[in-house]
Formats: sequence, C-alpha cells, structure tokens
Amino acid sequence: MKMTKTVTRFFGPNRTVFNASAPGRLDVMGGIADYSGSLVLQYPIQEQTTVYLALRQDGWLRAHSASARRLEAQEEVQISLPSLKNKQGQIDYSFARKALAEILRNEWSAYVFGCPLVLIQEKGIEFNGADFWIESQVPIGKGVSSSAALETSTLTALAQALRLSLGPTELPILAQKVENRIVGAPCGLMDQLASYLGEKGKLLPILCRPDQIDPALDIPQNLYFIGVDSGVRHAVSGASYGDVRTAAFMGYTLIALHEGARKKDLRQAKESGDASALPYGGYLTHIPPSLFEIRYRPLLPPTIRGDEFQKRYGTTIDAVTRIQPEREYAVNACATHPIYEHHRVQFFALLLQTLNAPGLTASSRQTYYEMMGELMFQSHVSYSQCGLGNSVTDELVEAARAAGAKHGVYGAKITGGGCGGTVCFFCVGQKGVAAVKEIARRIAIKYGFDPVLFQGSSHGARRLGVKILKT
Repeated sequence: MKMTKTVTRFFGPNRTVFNASAPGRLDVMGGIADYSGSLVLQYPIQEQTTVYLALRQDGWLRAHSASARRLEAQEEVQISLPSLKNKQGQIDYSFARKALAEILRNEWSAYVFGCPLVLIQEKGIEFNGADFWIESQVPIGKGVSSSAALETSTLTALAQALRLSLGPTELPILAQKVENRIVGAPCGLMDQLASYLGEKGKLLPILCRPDQIDPALDIPQNLYFIGVDSGVRHAVSGASYGDVRTAAFMGYTLIALHEGARKKDLRQAKESGDASALPYGGYLTHIPPSLFEIRYRPLLPPTIRGDEFQKRYGTTIDAVTRIQPEREYAVNACATHPIYEHHRVQFFALLLQTLNAPGLTASSRQTYYEMMGELMFQSHVSYSQCGLGNSVTDELVEAARAAGAKHGVYGAKITGGGCGGTVCFFCVGQKGVAAVKEIARRIAIKYGFDPVLFQGSSHGARRLGVKILKT
C-alpha cells in the first residue's frame, strides 16, 4: 500500500506512518438498549474510516480531515498537548473537553485528539504528540457510527505506534471513554465493539454487560440487511438520545430503591462504576418482561421533572448523563424499552440461527422471516414511544411494511440512536434487494437528497490490522 503524494507531503520526509481502518456499523437489533445491558446484533458495513499517524516529539497534535468540509469546519487543526492539560500538567477529562470546545470549535478533532489523552490517563503512556491524516467513507450524521469508526481506527494506529498491547474489548472501551468523557456524547459501547471486532458479512452478538462477545452469527445465503439513509441528520450527542438514556436509568433507580437499595448505594455505584452489588447487577435487562409488568411497571411514572426526581429519589447510577432539573423525562417508556428489546433480540438471534439448520421446510423458513421482521417493527415502535422517532424514518418503515413478503421485504427499524439517520431493512433475495432500492429512490426524490444505501460489509479494525509505511 502506498500513500498519495498529498498524504506524503502532509507528513514530510523520513517519517514512519501507521495506517489503520475501521468500519461503521448497522444496528440490526438492540440499539439504545445497550447501556441497559441488552444483547445487541451489529453488522459492520463496507464503508471505513482510515487514519494515518506519525508520532512527534515536540508536544503538538495536528490533524487533517477532508470530511470536515461536510461539517463546515476546518480541514486542518493543530493544538499543543500542554494546553489540553490542567494547571498541574495532568489529564483532566472535563478540562480537556472544555479546552477542545473553546479553542478548536471543531467537534471532529475531539474524537481524534481525545484518543491519546485517554491513553495517557488510563494506560500511563509516554506521548509527545502526533500528526493524523483522516480519510473517511463513513458518512457523518447517518446513524452508522462514524464517530466509533474514527475513534477505533485512531486508537488502533496509536496502539501499534506506541507498542501498546490492548485486549480485544479494552480498545473499544477506551474508544467509548473518548466519546463519553472527551467529546461528551453519552453513547453505549456497542458501536466501538462492532467497529473493532466485527466480522465481514456476519452479525456480531454483544451482551452489553458491558462487553461479552459471542461468536459472530452467519447470515443465511439470500438474506440481506440493508441500511437506507433517511436524509435526516442524526446526532448521538443530541438532547433526545441523552434524555432517553437518563430516563432509563431513572427507571432503574426506582426499581432498585423498591428492592431495598439505598440512595447512598446508588451514589457509591455511580462514583465507583461498579453496580454489581445492586439489584439486578445495575442492568434493567436482567428483569424478565413478565416480572417487570407485574412488579415494576406500576412504580414508574409516565413522566417526571428532573428536579422532582432529584428531590425524591436522589441520583442515577449513570456517570455519563446529568439530570436536567427543568426537563421532563419519559421514565416508563424509556425503562420499558430495553427490557423488551433484550427479549426481542434474543428471539431474533435464535430465529436467525435456526434458519441455518439443515432440513428446514420452505414454509417454516417463511414463518421465521415474518417473525424476525415483526420483531424489527416492534423495535421501531418502541423507539418512537421513547421519543426517538422521526416522520421520515417512520415513512421508510411503513414502506417496508407495505412492500411486504410478496416483494421480499420483511422488516425494518430505525438504527442506533434514532431521531433520523438510517433505517435497517431486512429483505430476502434479489427481489427484496430491488424493492428496498426502489423505496430508497422514492424517498430520496420526495425529500430532495441523494440516496445512500449501506449494503456491503467489512471486517473490524482488529482483523484489518495496521500497516507500517515510510515517507
């Protein structure tokens, strides 16, 4: 692999350059239930983000991204490493987040520069600066996790350059910390795990408690999961996603207190990051749906203001979000979603695995397709009940329902954090693929944007590896 002349000029002569790539992902099932401990099924897409990295010794960080144009931001950003440390010369995540926001005003660069800061803080590495060149095929704001692809590819290159050995789930956890603590986006862990550990053409099952990886699931021949862009920009840092996450953890607080936990126990779990001693180990998804209905759902208010919740119940165990006193939170719907979603994902995975069994009749196969599609439709409805729906994504899902089995289309749901972005379609055969493409074409014409489909797949960053180049 050779670098282009433009990339070579950026780094200058006689530099060792480390090159790593990571894909985005389609959230086939699981979505916003990840932070509540759900099983999720993730599909690594073909589109990748590639990072070229060369170390420096002068304390400066410099990054260039052609994709920044799409954000109407600077393509090249430079900042000194000392300016991101506090007065004591130490890494402080809150200080670094504010410094990047105030000095750079270019959000994309925080995802890059946050990576070495997290490695310094969490791994104690010696680091004196670096140059980063970023090329991305993963579109921004489409709900296919461009941020995780950027963090994961950057950390993969950095780990090789710094001769740092990281475990298979350790690197994604560090990438999530970049997004949570440096960027300030309250994402779960599934995106980073999928971007790093995904296998081409397979679904990656992740039990997010927090990072239990099961063997990748084969997708039977002739089945397809295709992402269709809604044309509506999605942002995981947006208020709606954060509100839904906060409300889900509020629901857990009410359940934990009902089961005998004390407010003090919740505060300690939040501070330590260890909720294992609390009821259900801190995860809503440990609660079976039937038990939730008879024992806990009546405890959860439809909505509650943040200040009222804090006055009556104290805090949540989530260190990533903050309760806004004046905001109304839909506690019942947002706590219900992960409990039922976890159950749906388990059922979906079992159906998918059974489709690979020999001797399955055509009639049974058809029934399984319909059941899997219905689970996706249910998931989409649950998103909307949490407040993460959107009229265009709803229109795409209804188009899937209207096309139906006669056109080879069985299900669809919004992906990732909702509120726009991409809809994942489940279809069978080339007839189904053609129908999904026609739906995408019609919606793009109606709303006046170029249709984007996510159809191919890629290995994750761990399997893709790191290339070492010379300028």
